[in-house]
This record gives sequence, C-alpha cells and structure tokens, in this order.
Amino acid sequence: MAVGSANLDWKKLGFAVQPTDGHVSAVWKDGSWGELKLVKEPYMQMHVNSVALHYGQVCWEGMKAFHCKDGSVRTFNDVANHERLSKGCERMLIPGISLELFRAAVDLAVSTNLSRLPPYGSGGAMYIRPIMFGNGPQLGLASATEFVFMVIASPVGNYFAAAGPEILEKGAPGKVILEFDRSAPRGMGSVKCSGNYGADLFPSYKTKAEGFMVGLYLDPLEQRYIEEFNVTNFVSITKDGVYITPPESSSILNSITNRCMMRLAEDMGLKVERRKIDFLKEVDTFNEVAAVGTAAVVLPIRSLTMKDQTFTFAQHDVMKKLKQSLEAIQIGDAPDKHGWTRKIAMSTPQARM
Repeated sequence: MAVGSANLDWKKLGFAVQPTDGHVSAVWKDGSWGELKLVKEPYMQMHVNSVALHYGQVCWEGMKAFHCKDGSVRTFNDVANHERLSKGCERMLIPGISLELFRAAVDLAVSTNLSRLPPYGSGGAMYIRPIMFGNGPQLGLASATEFVFMVIASPVGNYFAAAGPEILEKGAPGKVILEFDRSAPRGMGSVKCSGNYGADLFPSYKTKAEGFMVGLYLDPLEQRYIEEFNVTNFVSITKDGVYITPPESSSILNSITNRCMMRLAEDMGLKVERRKIDFLKEVDTFNEVAAVGTAAVVLPIRSLTMKDQTFTFAQHDVMKKLKQSLEAIQIGDAPDKHGWTRKIAMSTPQARM
C-alpha cells in the first residue's frame, strides 16, 4: 500500500470525519489489556449503562503523523501524548497502558490507513485519536470494570480551513467569554477528557453566532487572568519581543504544540515567559496573538472583543516563523534536534501489556 494512493483531494480535506480502512482496539478486563485488534467497521457495541455514556469516563489524545521528505512516515512527540494520556487516565480511574502498546496501536492504525495519509508536500497530515473509556456498565456513580482503548486515524488539513485563506493569513476575530467558565479552579481543565469539550459546546456555538471565530476564557475566580481559547492555548508575542503564555494549571490543558513552540522560540533567541497574564492590564502590550494546538497548529488572532472594547493585534511575523519551523521538523525539511519525531514501524505485531 502506497502513501496517498487513495488520491483524495488533499487541499480540501479540512478537519472532518473521513472514511477509513479501520481502527485499532483493545479491551481491558480481569486486570489486564488484551491483544490489539484491527476493526474495519466504524461502529461498536456498547452497553446502555456504560459508564462512559452516563458518567463521562473518557480520556483521549490528539496527535499527528506525517509523510516526510525522505519517504518515511513519522509521528510527532508521541511520548508527550502518552504521558498526558496516562495522567488523564489516572485522574479518571482508567487503567493505563504502556508506551509500547500505545505506539504499537498508533503504528497499526496509521499503517492500515496509509493510502489515506496525505503525501509529502500536500500540507496535510494523519490525525490520530487515541481514546480510552469505561465501557462496562454501572447504574450508580462508580468506575467501570471493563475498558476500551482505541486508536482512530483520519486524514486532515487545517482545523480552521473552513474559515478561508484570508482568515488563516490575516487573523480571526475573537471574543473574551465572560458568561461561562471553561473549568473550575481545581476541576478537570488540565485533563483531556470529553467533559472539558462538552462544557464548551454552547459557549462556542454562541460565540460563533455573534460573529466571532474563537472565544477566550479568563480565570473562573476573578475573570482577570487569561486561561485559554475554546480548544487551543493562548500565546502572545509582546511588543518587546517576549513569548508569553499562561502557566501550567489545573484548569488549563497543557498543549504539547505550545510546549514545542516555546522550545523553538528559545532556539530563535526569544525570551519565553510562562506566567499569569492579566488581560486588561497587559492587552496593550500584545503585538501578535495566537491560538496554538495540535489540530489548529497556529491560528492568528486579529482582534479580541471584551464587552464594548475591541483590541486589535498585528499580523503574524514571529509566530508565522515559529509555525514554519515546527512544520519543517514534522515533515523532515529541518533537522529534529529535540528528538520529537519517531519513524513508524509499518509492520506491527499484535501487542499485549
């Protein structure tokens, strides 16, 4: 099977569900994970009292694989994704998996869908969604006793492709969300669980209905300090050339892409500050503003509106260079001196914990 042999319209992929040649699944019961299995159908059976269905016992990840300049297929920073998933599973009482099993499942899912992997130079990637959930039934609030681990692979373009090239180049309008909080101060905000995203469905819908493309949340205690955008971290390049982003917090998802961008910013000689950012006190110091995440990579933010005030920002220069540097490493156009990429094994044996 050759990379890209499905001959999809790579430039028009966007970020949507696509037909695939199968996903990978394993079941945990009686204290251990079973063997990985390739499942062709995009459906599954679930007990009507599944804990995932009723109580949201679900954790997942978002990562990508790329067809590279040298012909290889590589994942990007999968160790970090496994670490974050493991922390989330601990918080959600889901049995963890080894890095070996995680990688074997990822490699099998990508290998199975190789014909749908966007080829080098197309601008696309294979989006990989490892997901773990409590499949076993409970009527009362309790952890499941049976769990499922799946890896789904789907070809994608830009998360915000539907907005059009002008928005992606010049920036999107955003709104500071004051009517809702994304997460409680000691809640689940730092865990990539389904409840985090469910909480944002209505605020995101409302923000878009008002003519804004993204919403920015402030801290739930004082509505003063920046937390994050709907599905991405907040980053600004200040007018004095400093890369600033909020600190690690129990209410903010720790973006792997943002962490990589910080390293690349330091490589460029920029000062990086991960700290509390007082929105109204500091907004006038922002030169460039970006929404950063695995699916979106970097979305330029042209403006942020808070009540009757609108603050505008410069078109991306520094963030554009950082994005280009990151993407060059991902597809093998630049050396990977940080060791983020891993060549996928195209022949993967069944694995067991």
